[in-house]
Amino acid sequence: MNATLLHHLAKVELHCHLDGSLSLPMIRRLAARIGQALPAADADLAKLVQAPATATNLMDYLRPFDFIRPLLQDHDALAMAAHDVAAQAAAENVRYIELRFAPEFSMDRGLTATQAIEAVVDGLAQAQADFDLTANVLVCAMRQSTAAMNQQVFAAAAPLLGRGVVGGDFAGNEADFPPSTFTATIAYAQSRHVPLTLHAGECHCAQNIAETLAAGVTRIGHATAIQNHPDLIQQFVTAGATAELCLTSNLQTRAAADLSEYPYAQLRAAGANLTINTDNRTVSNVDLTHEYGEFVRAFGVTAADFLTFNQDAARAAFISQADQAALVQRLATEYAPYV
Repeated sequence: MNATLLHHLAKVELHCHLDGSLSLPMIRRLAARIGQALPAADADLAKLVQAPATATNLMDYLRPFDFIRPLLQDHDALAMAAHDVAAQAAAENVRYIELRFAPEFSMDRGLTATQAIEAVVDGLAQAQADFDLTANVLVCAMRQSTAAMNQQVFAAAAPLLGRGVVGGDFAGNEADFPPSTFTATIAYAQSRHVPLTLHAGECHCAQNIAETLAAGVTRIGHATAIQNHPDLIQQFVTAGATAELCLTSNLQTRAAADLSEYPYAQLRAAGANLTINTDNRTVSNVDLTHEYGEFVRAFGVTAADFLTFNQDAARAAFISQADQAALVQRLATEYAPYV
C-alpha cells in the first residue's frame, strides 16, 4: 500500500469544497483577472490560503476562505475554478466527485444564486468532457446566514437538480448554529426535493449529529464528535447514515485533538457506512491519495477496505440508483487486482 498504489486506486469523493481546493496556479490566474496582487513565491502564497499551523478551532481554520472569496465573483472565474478542482481529482483517479460551494459567497458583485450555480455546473461539464470522471454540484447554505438567503439558495438549486446539481449542504459556524436553529430551512430544502448532507459533529457537539439524524438527513459531514457515544453510533448505523470523514481537516480544526479522539475505529466496528474525503485540498494541503495514506498508517486500512469505503460513497451519492449501481460495479472491477 505505497503511495503509487494508493494514487492508482479508483476513488469517490463526496466532501470537497470548491473555494478551499483551488490550486496555486489557478489562484494566480484568478487574481490576475481582477488585478489582485499576490506574493511572488508560492511558499508565501500558500501561507495565505492554507490553514494556519496555529489554528485552534474551526473558525481559525476557515480564515483562508476570506482571501479566496473576491476571486470567485463572476461566471468565468467560477467555471475555471470548478474545472481546476475537478482536474485535480481526475489526476488521482477520482471517478465521481460531488463538489460543494456556497453561492452566497459569489454574489458580492451582482451574480444571482442561479448564475453562480450555473457557472460551477458549466465548469464541471467541461471537466467531464476533458477527464474520466463524473462531477456534480452540492449547493451550500451557510448556517449563520438568514433563512431568507438560504431559502433563496435552495430555490435556485431545485430547478437544476439532475442538470449538474444533485443536492445541498449546510456549512459554516456549527458551534453557534446547531441544526435546531434552522430546522425550517432544512424543511424548506426537503420540500423542494433537494437531497441534503449536513456538516455535523465538527465542534465537539455530538448533539448536532443527533439533531441532523432527527431531521431525516443521513449523510453527515465529519461526524467527528460521535466518538465515545455508543448509543448515537448505533442510531447512526440503524438510520443507514453515511459519514463523510475528513481526517486531516479534523485534526487541523481540533475537532479531534489526536487520533485517539477520531471516531473511525468505533464507526467501523459498528458497521457504519464510511467515506474518505479531503474537505479542502488547498486549505488542508492534501489530496485523496494523502488521506488514504493517513488511514493506512493510522488504522491499517487495506485495499479491500478502500473498495468498501468507495462503494459506500457510491451508494450514498446523490445520483440515481442505476448510476450508483454502475459506479459500484466499476469500482469492483478496478479494485479486482488489489483485493
